[in-house]
Amino acid sequence: MTIEKLKIGEFAKRAGVTPRTVRYYESLGLLGPSEREGTGFRYYTEVELAKIQKINVLKELGLSLEEISTVIPLYFEDPTGVRGKQRVLEILRLHLQETEDKIGALQQFRSELKTNIDRIQQWLDERTQAM
Repeated sequence: MTIEKLKIGEFAKRAGVTPRTVRYYESLGLLGPSEREGTGFRYYTEVELAKIQKINVLKELGLSLEEISTVIPLYFEDPTGVRGKQRVLEILRLHLQETEDKIGALQQFRSELKTNIDRIQQWLDERTQAM
């Protein structure tokens, strides 16, 4: 069985990204060519295609590229996917807590805004009625 080797343009097309995105992911260590020719051509296989597809799924879940860089190796070191999913779950729980904290802070801010608006409106109403 021969493994199909793709140049960066064809690989990017099959992955649904641009060659620039592929190079960027490589610069972050998320992805790498499976082979590099002496002429500088990068070649990619189904393994890299699976990685970039997993990166896209993780991005859709809301993980940052930095977070993905800690998760992606787990999926490819552990074929069951358990370790990767456990780490994703930890990250998503942290995101949820941060979101809950932000919502709480925004609700507090909203309450303070309403109080200030009511106080200023009352002051203006009192001044305009006295005129």
